Amino acid sequence: MIGDRWGVSDAEILRSYPCDDFVTSPALQAWRGVRVAAPAEAVWPWVTQASLAPYSYDWIDNLCRRSPRELVGLPEPQVGERFTTAGGRQLGQIVSVSPVNQLTGSIMGAFMSYVLVPQDHDTTRLLLKVVMRTSRWAAPGLSVGDLIMARRQLLNLKRLAERHQH
Repeated sequence: MIGDRWGVSDAEILRSYPCDDFVTSPALQAWRGVRVAAPAEAVWPWVTQASLAPYSYDWIDNLCRRSPRELVGLPEPQVGERFTTAGGRQLGQIVSVSPVNQLTGSIMGAFMSYVLVPQDHDTTRLLLKVVMRTSRWAAPGLSVGDLIMARRQLLNLKRLAERHQH
């Protein structure tokens, strides 16, 4: 499908993600990934801070409100808590969490898993998989839209984690 992959290897696509447990036979599956020059422990707080803001294009999905550029010291996320905030509205729900390993949430019918995979030399692969039951006709458009927003989000989280770990 158009826009279903960005920054991920074949092995990363074939691995199991927690979101797979919530949607059997999804019409939309999309994978995104980025290499972060920081250990998973430095990346994790930024992933969890997505509960405060989307970290993508703030002018589009956050009504021009800037996503925080400093960590605010949030407690570890819990299942049942809000997943994110966009445009000043609390959205979605956390459905699975394993600190410093993965955060999975549901928003507008989609389930998405952020997975941190530690690598050599204090680097981390930050992977995102999105699954959704939707019309097969809508899936390509949703995939391309998600690619644009998710790519920006992952690049912003990468930049912030790398900048703040030093």
